[in-house]
Parts: sequence; C-alpha cells; structure tokens
Amino acid sequence: MMDKIKYFAAAGLATLAASPAFALEAPAPTAPAMAAAEAATTIAKGDTAFMIIATVLVMLMIVPGLALFYGGLARTKNMASVLTQVLGVACLAMIIWVTYGYSMAFGDTGNAFIADFGKVFLKGVTADSGAATFSDGVEIPEYIFIAFQMTFAAITAGLVVGGTMERAKFSTMMVFTAIWLTIVYFPIAHMVWATGGLIFDWGALDFAGGTVVHINAGVSALVGCLILGKRIGYPKEPMPPHSLTMTLIGTGLLWVGWFGFNGGSELEADGVASLAVLNTFVATASGVLFWMLGEKVTGHKGSLLGGCSGAIAGLVAVTPAAGNSGPFGAILIGAAAALVCFWFVTMLKPKLGLDDTADVFGIHGIGGIVGSLGTAFTMMPAIGGPGDADYNAIAQLIIQAKAVGVAIVWAAVGAAIAWFIAKLVTGGRVSEEKERDGLDLSEHGERAYNY
Repeated sequence: MMDKIKYFAAAGLATLAASPAFALEAPAPTAPAMAAAEAATTIAKGDTAFMIIATVLVMLMIVPGLALFYGGLARTKNMASVLTQVLGVACLAMIIWVTYGYSMAFGDTGNAFIADFGKVFLKGVTADSGAATFSDGVEIPEYIFIAFQMTFAAITAGLVVGGTMERAKFSTMMVFTAIWLTIVYFPIAHMVWATGGLIFDWGALDFAGGTVVHINAGVSALVGCLILGKRIGYPKEPMPPHSLTMTLIGTGLLWVGWFGFNGGSELEADGVASLAVLNTFVATASGVLFWMLGEKVTGHKGSLLGGCSGAIAGLVAVTPAAGNSGPFGAILIGAAAALVCFWFVTMLKPKLGLDDTADVFGIHGIGGIVGSLGTAFTMMPAIGGPGDADYNAIAQLIIQAKAVGVAIVWAAVGAAIAWFIAKLVTGGRVSEEKERDGLDLSEHGERAYNY
C-alpha cells in the first residue's frame, strides 16, 4: 500500500510541476519516488519465469503427451499416422497463431466477436512490450503471453485429431486446421478471454478453457467424425487400443503439463495459481477413481483404460474451475464429469453409433460442458469456493449456460464449414484399401514399429 501511495504522490508532483502556476514552487520528484513510479510499470521477473515454465509444460502436453495418449488408443498400423497428425496440426497452429491468430484473438481493437488485424505478424510487439495480468501494475512480457496462448491453440487443434484418426488424410487435417482455427478457435478465444468479447462481458467463468478448448474441440471432432463417416468395420470388428502402456504414459504427461495449463492461466505466481495446481491434482484423482467406480457398479472390472479416461475427464472438468473452486469443489466436479462421461462413452455412444475414435466429444466435449456449468456451483462459499457471501449460483449458471450454448453452436457451424471445405479439397479420408493396410504406410511410408 505504501508503494502505491508513493507512486501516486510522485505522479501528482510531476503533474503539478508541469503546471505553469506551480513551475517554480513544486519540488522535483525524489529518487525513491521516481523508482517507485518506474517499478509500477516494470515487468515482473518472477511471474515471467513462472509463465515460461507453464508454457513449456503445456508444450509437453502436446508432444509427446497428447500424441502418445492418442497413439496408444489407435491400432498398431496407425500409430505413426496419429503421431504425425498431432505433430503436424500443432506446428501449423503455432505458425498461424503468430502470423495472424494472436491479432484476431487479442488485438488492441475489435468487436464482441473478433479483434482486428493490427498485430498481424506481431506488428508492434517487442521485447519491451508488456501484457497485463490480473493485478494492477503487474505485467509479463507480451512475447511469453503470446507463446502461452499459442500452445492453447496448438493443443486444441491437436485434440480434434482424436475424433477422426485412423481414416482422415493427413492433408485433410492440415487444411481443416487452417480454416478451423481462423473461423472457430480465434473468435471463440476472443469472445471468452478478451476484454470486450461477447462472453467475457457476460461475466462467464472460464479459467483455463472449458469452452475455448474442450467444448470447442469436442464438438468439432464430433462434427468431423459424422462428416467423414465411420471406420471400415466399426463397430462389428474389434478395434482395441494397441498399447495401453503408451496411453498411460500420455496420460501422465498430460496431467503434468496440465499444471502449466491451469496454473499458468492465472498469469502470476500467486495464491490463485497455487490453488489451480492443487485443484488439478485432486479433480484428476477424483476422476480416475469415480470412472473406475462406474465400471465396477455396472458389472465391469476397473480398467487402466477407464482410469486414464477418468483422469482426462477430471482434468477437462476442472479446467474452467481451476481458479474458481476450492479443493472439495474440484473433487466434486471431477467425480461428476467422470460419471457423466463414463455414461456417455459406454452407454449412449454405442446406441448413437458414433465413431469418435478417441472419445474426444465423449470426454472433452461432455466433460467441458459439465465443468463449465459446474463452475457456477464450485464458486459457492458453502463448498469452499471463492465467491462472495451473496454469490448467486443460479444467476451465474444461466450465464455459464449461455456461454456453453454459444460455444457449441459456433464450433458446430464453423467446424462443419471447415470439414466440408477440407473434404472437398483433399478427399477427406483415405481409400478403403489404404485404410485396411493402415495409414502409417499409405500416408507416410513408414511404420511406428519395425520388428
């Protein structure tokens, strides 16, 4: 508080000194006052270091985390294809992000749906540029904010791969990604996270991407699997994961990286970031246990695949609530998401005949909806949430529901446009012969394993 008083005092003296009436009488600012004023606009080095680490952790989630998680779920003949698709679309997303994506999502001016193109090719961004955090007078370098948000765009594009893997062409995924990022991801990111954005101005709570990342990717993957059609032989032929070991490794890397994903979304190394990290532990643990409990209650054995699926469901659900929940609220939201996702994947999905290969919609889409809506309740002080004593959960739930609705509709329509264009340009999926032989050889001329 004293530092703030010194800063405003220094600012006041400077203003008086600039006035002709006081030009002779006003003393020059003292050295401590000038230092305090300068400190108010200085980049926070500790927060910067924290954000660099968080950004690298999110990169760990993509390659190798997500790639190995999806790759383990595929059949052996498609393992290299899945790894290549995740790697390819993530790298394309990074290039597009710094070219014009950052400007569209977080440009200086714009409207409720999209920002302008004033920062195309990062125009005006330098090593001295600062990005505001959630505390007055605290900034981090704009470059690291750009990099952090870039990893979000990259992993969201990578998540969509899971819905259509084992039959989508590599070229289809690349064309789809370029279009989809432009008309779906960047606008939703702006609406939810940018000042002046439609959903942001509603007061919707989305700490780290329940709508922007998970609902967006889940709905887009669902649209893709419907447009491209089912895999040959699905669901009559058995198509078990070829390596649950790889899937577990991927799950672990995703979990570790998610600490940067959720904790870093606070943009500062403070108590809220610490809470987000703790919630990322307990919500995930809850998801693992309750998914396996669901298996047991329905007459099945608790499985490794179920445990991994529950972990992702818990991670997805706590994403929008990471800094908007107490630890016990996080446990509840992880449990709820695991049970709802388990029901959808094991009971409703087979009845609907959906061939969402890696259950992107069943876990990310459904889990994102549960988490986004549930965040309205995790804020309640009664369960340890950070809401005020007069917090109105029902009013917030209505806002959350509106945000979820906009995300679903925008993603569905935009993804359909992107998929249809990609299919028209590239053909969409490989031929029946190539699909039966496996995409590793037919698409990339290599095998994941050479015995």
